[in-house]
Amino acid sequence: MNPNAASAKTSVFNIAVLVAALGYFVDIYDLLMFSIIRVESLKDLGLTPDGVKDQGLFIINVQMLGLLIGGILWGVLADKKGRLSVLFASIILYSLGNIANGFVQNVPQYALVRFISGIGLAGELGAGITLVSELLPKDRRGVGTALVAGIGLSGAVVAFFVKETFHWRTCYFIGGGLGFLLLFLRIKVAESGMFNQVKESGVSKGNFLMFFNNGKRFRKYILAILIGLPTWFVIGILVSFSREFAAKMNVQGEVDPGKAIMYAYAAISLGDIAVGLVSQVLRSRKKALYIFYGITIIAMIWFFNLQGASTQELYWACALLGFGTGFWAIFVTMAAEQFGTNLRGTAATTVPNMVRGSLNLISLLFTGLQVKHGYVGSGVITAIVIMVITLIAAFFTEETFGKDLNYVEV
Repeated sequence: MNPNAASAKTSVFNIAVLVAALGYFVDIYDLLMFSIIRVESLKDLGLTPDGVKDQGLFIINVQMLGLLIGGILWGVLADKKGRLSVLFASIILYSLGNIANGFVQNVPQYALVRFISGIGLAGELGAGITLVSELLPKDRRGVGTALVAGIGLSGAVVAFFVKETFHWRTCYFIGGGLGFLLLFLRIKVAESGMFNQVKESGVSKGNFLMFFNNGKRFRKYILAILIGLPTWFVIGILVSFSREFAAKMNVQGEVDPGKAIMYAYAAISLGDIAVGLVSQVLRSRKKALYIFYGITIIAMIWFFNLQGASTQELYWACALLGFGTGFWAIFVTMAAEQFGTNLRGTAATTVPNMVRGSLNLISLLFTGLQVKHGYVGSGVITAIVIMVITLIAAFFTEETFGKDLNYVEV
């Protein structure tokens, strides 16, 4: 084989990494678009300020339920039919869903279409991370997946600037159009060689129940989910509802939640690249996680002590929250590295979507506490509970840096 060709295949800048990164870019653009235009779109549909807050949380939870269901669906298909099949099918579904979002006229329609879009959005990251993890050599996996997440997460920044330029309905149409453009790029991407080997074997593939019929596998699977909990608490509650937190903390000026999300995701993008490099330098996924958990805790303390602060300080607090939760790339990579080739796509796709879906339970805790502890106090308690659970889970999670992935689960 030509050495240059081999080097191109194993480079972190190969076509699979590029396409996975661009796919995740569109995924994040579409996933965060509702949070960015929540206030504008719901006001346009005739909702009161209280309705914007309550129905906004309802629609986000419905979208996350779609992600939870879609995560299982696409994960199973990724191991049964292939990583590329899922990348193609999921992007078609969420692109159509986002185009449909541009035509909604009321909250039930909005929620239904976000649910369908959520199902489609669930397949992009897991299948992309699995494909990149299996195509790259083990000493470059962390950097490759960090690039996918880092480039991809910048989609939220672009979404904010699109929102600043276009009507909210047009923003959805643009997202759908970007998705269909990606389909042409995907044609040149090759399927994972590891998957092709397993495809021809008689081993059980994409059996979701295998995570629950073996004690060791079940433990690994649950821990893989719990170590990612802070990510969607930060984005789904603190940043998405920064406008409401700001009002309760007497932040001076009008807070734009779309701008808060832009700041957070610009920092998440940087954090994802940084955590991959830190992991490589330390030769450890877990040590990198602990460092970024520490940053997240510091950012939470800052966020909850913004009484009387300026809107700009709140945006910078959101940025630090984002940078701290930039461990998303390593967290999903660890999920892929925990399991054999016949379950890897299922794990890497379901785990991040279980975390996204956990926002429903986190929201219940957050809203349930508000009766006694108020809006900000409930946020503080919820943050403490989540970080304690996450730190314990990380302690018991196995180190996966440099792990050989060419094996199957039996």
